[in-house]
Amino acid sequence: MESQTKVLVTGAGGFIGSHLVTYLKNKGYWVRGVDIKFPEFGVSNADEFEILDLRRWDNCLQATRNIEEVYALAADMGGMGFISANNAQILYNNSLMNLHTIEAAKTNGVKRYLYSSSACVYPEYLQEDANVTPLKESDVFPAQPQDAYGWEKLFTEILCKYFREDFGIETRTVRFHNVFGEKGTWEGGREKVPAALCRKIAFAKLTGNSEIEIWGDGKQTRSFCYINDCLEGIYRLMRSDFHKPINLGQDRMISINELADIIAATAGVNITKKHIDGPQGVRGRNSDNNLLRETLGWEPEISLEEGLKITYEWIEAEVRRSLALSEQGAVATQ
Repeated sequence: MESQTKVLVTGAGGFIGSHLVTYLKNKGYWVRGVDIKFPEFGVSNADEFEILDLRRWDNCLQATRNIEEVYALAADMGGMGFISANNAQILYNNSLMNLHTIEAAKTNGVKRYLYSSSACVYPEYLQEDANVTPLKESDVFPAQPQDAYGWEKLFTEILCKYFREDFGIETRTVRFHNVFGEKGTWEGGREKVPAALCRKIAFAKLTGNSEIEIWGDGKQTRSFCYINDCLEGIYRLMRSDFHKPINLGQDRMISINELADIIAATAGVNITKKHIDGPQGVRGRNSDNNLLRETLGWEPEISLEEGLKITYEWIEAEVRRSLALSEQGAVATQ
């Protein structure tokens, strides 16, 4: 670029946000990262990184100063266990962040604004069967998201639509479908299912206990998109003229049992699945990518197996370190 475009990535301390900062830096942008925490698994590549609570209006004004484009990824979120148990917290925190950030962007003259929505906006009544029909963007109405997380995402999609129409901000809205990869949360309750299964299978491999727990019968279905494809899709959408919500995910649907089998094969270990009670979300979900292909002339290209191999190897290394530290602590207390 002749002169660097200044962009803001909110949620830059999180999984997708931290990867996006690096991606945009490699594209030649000047990047400011903002979050309430630094990245957990490495140093941020942002030109500036500011610790700011975006639930506060003054902090959003500070974050968006002298910025031309915003990638709004900040959210209070996690896996199904966290989402289903923290509805009030999620709706309150994310609503404040989204309302303040887009208004501050308008106030500071931001030209383009990408909002990261979710497949959680889609109605429960379309996702009651494991063999679900792929969800296309127009399926979102009549609305019936499952949890507060989905309602909050849908509300902000509509907010972006009206900010574009009323104030001229070029908004873009992307609906993520189960993004996974390395350098993301893998324990503690906020991790998504690919990371959770990688952790459980790594523990099974390293400890010799082949049993892993899976919530429900494991026949619930999803599609999973590797982080590098997610980043490419975000960038292509931001550079496009398309302003309506669009799916970003793989359209290969598999069961959670099948996902566990792929990871176990990658790890080179035999596992025994123990199905237990636990939050499962909708019964089935898959992405319809027709609009993505028509609009961007592109769709995710990295296979599930390839992405899981990279992710599993990284998480296994983290588990090894965790077990080694535990052993050192046990020795020290003897």
